[in-house]
Amino acid sequence: MSYLVLARKYRPRNFEEMVGQEHVVQALSNALTTQRLHHAYLFTGTRGVGKTTVSRVLAKSLNCQGPDGQGGITATPCGVCQACLDIDAGRFVDYTELDAASNRGVDEVQSLLEQAVYKPVQGRFKVFMIDEVHMLTNTAFNAMLKTLEEPPEYLKFVLATTDPQKVPVTVLSRCLQFNLRPMAPETVLEHLTQVLAAEQVPAEPQALRLLARAARGSMRDALSLTDQAIAFGNGALVEAGVRQMLGSADRSHVFRLIDALAQGDGKTVVETSEVLRCDGLSAASTLEEMTTVLQAMAVLQAVPSRAAVASDTDPDAAETARLAGLMPPDETQLLYSLCLHGRGELGLAPDEYAALTMVLLRLLAFKPAEAASAEKKTLNDGQAAPRVVAAPSVAPVEAAAAPVVATVRAASPPPTVAAALPREAGPAPAVPAGQRLPVREAPPLAAGPAPAQEPPARVLAMPVRVQPAPGAREQMRESEAPVAAIERSEEGDFWYATVTQMVVAEAIGALTRELALQSQLVARDVDQWLLRVERESLNQTSTREKLQAALAGIGHAVRIAIEIGGVTDSPARRNKLAAEARQRTAEDTIRNDPEVQSLMQQWDAKIVPGTLRPA
Repeated sequence: MSYLVLARKYRPRNFEEMVGQEHVVQALSNALTTQRLHHAYLFTGTRGVGKTTVSRVLAKSLNCQGPDGQGGITATPCGVCQACLDIDAGRFVDYTELDAASNRGVDEVQSLLEQAVYKPVQGRFKVFMIDEVHMLTNTAFNAMLKTLEEPPEYLKFVLATTDPQKVPVTVLSRCLQFNLRPMAPETVLEHLTQVLAAEQVPAEPQALRLLARAARGSMRDALSLTDQAIAFGNGALVEAGVRQMLGSADRSHVFRLIDALAQGDGKTVVETSEVLRCDGLSAASTLEEMTTVLQAMAVLQAVPSRAAVASDTDPDAAETARLAGLMPPDETQLLYSLCLHGRGELGLAPDEYAALTMVLLRLLAFKPAEAASAEKKTLNDGQAAPRVVAAPSVAPVEAAAAPVVATVRAASPPPTVAAALPREAGPAPAVPAGQRLPVREAPPLAAGPAPAQEPPARVLAMPVRVQPAPGAREQMRESEAPVAAIERSEEGDFWYATVTQMVVAEAIGALTRELALQSQLVARDVDQWLLRVERESLNQTSTREKLQAALAGIGHAVRIAIEIGGVTDSPARRNKLAAEARQRTAEDTIRNDPEVQSLMQQWDAKIVPGTLRPA
């Protein structure tokens, strides 16, 4: 007789034999006991957690006839009646399993649904089980929607998938969904111990722990790895053989690496990495083992009382506790983060062992203790630490960020900078609240060679902008640059109408439009107009020629001359004044609205600055 693998030999045949899915077992058992049965079930979860097993047990519970043939729907199928035996053997006529990964078209689904019109032949219910249902096409999903919503009373649907996000919402809403969770390593370890005891296979506890962690929550993967380990170890499971089979690093290497990192011994780190390379051990597995040990160390550092509990279940608890006392908690957290994120860098490097070495040496480059000692050494060498100049108290603002004062060292500034700095301290000019923090500026040091006994460097405190409230940035810009009153004139009215005509017709763009908007028409003759602008950058030959061409296009064939000077009336200023007038009207309308005032009084509401816009 051929050998039956452990994953199939020890597949649960009833709900009592299932492990790690108590929440699903309890819900289905209660539903079967009270016979509150839904017509469609959806089981989700990663591979090897029991989706197909639950489906078969549910089918046996619905069709079990009991040892005497008089049984009914039950949460504990007998396993000896003809229906239970046929379902276990995969030959029950009324139980159909469809693999949607290879039968994903509408034709396969329609042929399955054609059987729904016929009543069960042997059992009490027909059960259609569709595995990997997310692989069905949209047409296939649409074909089964109506039958899935209102099936015959003798038909039950069981759907299983590893990716429920790809299942249409129209299907999800028609099913009872149960999420089968990945199993904890302790649960997998306990089940493996029972299976190997039944198989009479000797196994070391540490070898089973390695298999339980390598399964990553999948019981089927754990049993498959156990089969492989039995063959590798010639009928026995020992820790060294399982480590060699999995390619995982020995805990002694991991402990040596962490010890060397705690001592700042880079030589031992590099040598241990070379040993891992020579032994052919996986770099990813090494980082994974390190994260496991570092997580245990962090727990012991936070909760020292856990050491006694861990020593009863983990043979390496004593070494873990020693390392936890050797490495500071901040370095433990930093190394854990480096190892966790370093696994993603292994595939980017040309050599994964070189990447492993770089990940480990990164801790030595960013040791918090070394950074603190370097800063202390710098201060002891005579370089005074920067001091913060106290700022006068200011009224609270609505900005969420707290005001901060940045400090810079005023050490021998260049002559031009020194001349621009103020010679005497004085109060800072008033600025709008919430934009910058008023500070008192300290006088800088005089430029020139330092005396023999150089006094402590004086510090200039610079105002730092505070993050404004959402939507208040535009309002601050407007408040910083108020528009002066416009001296209206006939030339200004004519120029505003002309520019508006060109802008609406899209006759000008980019810099040409900016020149027209920012300029003032000073005088005009039959064939020449004089414009005035404030910025020299707008007076470009190409821009002026484009504006002349645009004016010619609307009937003004003139030559433009431009002078630099103050502008009192321009289209841009008129537009801004009109926008400000509309903004004030909108704000007054909102503030004077009775409902808004009622909300502000009853709920202490307020209008966020900068969020009002005219319609």
